[in-house]
Amino acid sequence: MQASLKSIFERYVTVNNIFKNKKAITTSYKPESLPHREKEINTIATILAPSLRGERSSNIFIYGKPGTGKTAVISYVARKLEESSKNGNVKVIYVNCKMRKIADTEYRLIAHLARELGEEVPVTGLPTEQVYNIFFKAVDEKERIIILILDEIDVLFEKIGDDFLYNLVRINENLKNAQISIVGISNNLSFLSSIDPRVKSSLSEEELIFKPYNAAELQNILRDRCKIVFNDGVISDGVVEKCAALAAQEHGDARRALDLLRVAAEIAERMNSDKVEEIHVDMAEAKIDRDRILETIEMQPRQSQAVLWSIIKLNGNEVYTGDVYDVYKKICVDVGLKPLTQRRVSDLISELDLLGIINAKVISKGRYGRTRKVSLSLDNGLLEKIKEIMTTKYYFQ
Repeated sequence: MQASLKSIFERYVTVNNIFKNKKAITTSYKPESLPHREKEINTIATILAPSLRGERSSNIFIYGKPGTGKTAVISYVARKLEESSKNGNVKVIYVNCKMRKIADTEYRLIAHLARELGEEVPVTGLPTEQVYNIFFKAVDEKERIIILILDEIDVLFEKIGDDFLYNLVRINENLKNAQISIVGISNNLSFLSSIDPRVKSSLSEEELIFKPYNAAELQNILRDRCKIVFNDGVISDGVVEKCAALAAQEHGDARRALDLLRVAAEIAERMNSDKVEEIHVDMAEAKIDRDRILETIEMQPRQSQAVLWSIIKLNGNEVYTGDVYDVYKKICVDVGLKPLTQRRVSDLISELDLLGIINAKVISKGRYGRTRKVSLSLDNGLLEKIKEIMTTKYYFQ
């Protein structure tokens, strides 16, 4: 047993037949080249450029499906903007609004922003208004332009409403030295239509929509990355094309294409193969889909998790919305949630259907109206893993 482990470890230490620079295909990697996004880069750079001469730039809202390069482009432009600024007169603050304990409450968000400007703010304990005052004071400490990037801003809005956005927009009226510009990034094209009209009118935003990549563009992106990541000759013919085609089917997601290629290469390495083959891509696709569903469920709001648990409690058989709602109300009592209306639960069922976790088919009941027939879209192994997470981590019974 020990000898076997030693041989495995030695193989990874002494030779790397597949990867040349594995970090260059991880999510933390910041590429210096972003193919097929030159127009978007130039547009954003033009909007933000006035900040280099001390003028507040327009707020920007960037929309597009996941994996269309929104975060990569704004991060690239922001990095170059800071490098071009003199005496640090441009400060960029990036916030991933999906991060728990950073942007899941208004207090935590503003406290995090204050800390980014060098202020010490306790995790809890202060009135939110006082935290705002600490942040405002830190912002106005010297003459500068602050570019505040709020990635997945629609997620933050769903958690805490739009008061924070109104406060951040109106702060410029009271600042003497500094100014703030906001860059919002969202997967939801209708996000701004949901916010308070007063907030929307104050934003005076410029909007930019990122179109999905097509299969040919994804192939170019993958080939560029392959030169950096892999040793020569390890990617077999057809692998790049297959990763690109699969990702193009899913709305042109470059992140998925890169993930498919990375996981396929990891699987090939574990199987002691000298080449990455199409069969490894097939195996990678199955693994990623499984991991994605688990991650998606863990990231769902508590109410959505309760609705899903209701469907699971009904053993995943084809049931109607009313059946789900009856079980859901009992679960809310057990875990201390305030039950939503049946109409809102129906909306959550639709969202779970869009995520591919369940199937929800609308059927007609004649004069009794319409309802949904709901069933699970999960294999038994994945279902057991979800049950384990829901009971041990989220205490559903």
